[in-house]
Amino acid sequence: MSQNHRSVSLVSRRQALIRLGTAGAALLAGRSTASNASAASSSGKFPACIVTPKQTEGPFFVDERLNRSDIRVDPSDGSLKTGVPLSLTLRVSAVGSGGCNPLSGAIVDVWQCDAVGAYSAVNERGSQNAGKNFLRGYQVTEPNGSAQFTTIYPGWYPGRTVHIHFKVRANAKAGTAQEITSQLYFDDGLTDRIHAQQPYSSKGQRSVKNQQDGLFRNGGRQLMLSLVESRQGYAATFDIGLQMT
Repeated sequence: MSQNHRSVSLVSRRQALIRLGTAGAALLAGRSTASNASAASSSGKFPACIVTPKQTEGPFFVDERLNRSDIRVDPSDGSLKTGVPLSLTLRVSAVGSGGCNPLSGAIVDVWQCDAVGAYSAVNERGSQNAGKNFLRGYQVTEPNGSAQFTTIYPGWYPGRTVHIHFKVRANAKAGTAQEITSQLYFDDGLTDRIHAQQPYSSKGQRSVKNQQDGLFRNGGRQLMLSLVESRQGYAATFDIGLQMT
């Protein structure tokens, strides 16, 4: 098993899945549950050593530099976005010629729509949210590579399945910058149950699920969050591998 770890540490997730076959797909999918978290730990944190697939930034990234963990509050007026609470931990590892190690000091941005499909900081689809900054912010990774956010389960908007955007920016050796931009996805069944509740249900039934989303079909299975219930709502941990060489 250790030989397999060495052989795939510097290849893409897709290549690793091809080499290991479907039996290894769940392990390499980059998601963490209570069961596979212990497996990852015993096997050298293998999922974090696979380079995370990149996906489009989309039109709604605004580099506001909001350094905060709880992104539910809109600092412009102090209002709190309502929805099912989600505690999200992103664990970033640097993947390079020497293997992979937790990446400290990286800037991790997340941004997403609210329960009725609206983004802050932009005017789009009839909303007037320029100047607002709900559900977006960044954290700097700790020595163990982790960054934690308190947010809500996202809503939906036409043309896309339910998702959260993220961007990781880090300085590599020799002063060069490295970054990855991608998206996180959710189980359709869980989304249906959550979106049947208020305030989500006021939006109506969503029009696009995972397999109908063109971006999801291009690597989305490797970007799925595995959520566990908590007293506050749900929690998820996701391992990100950032290519540094």
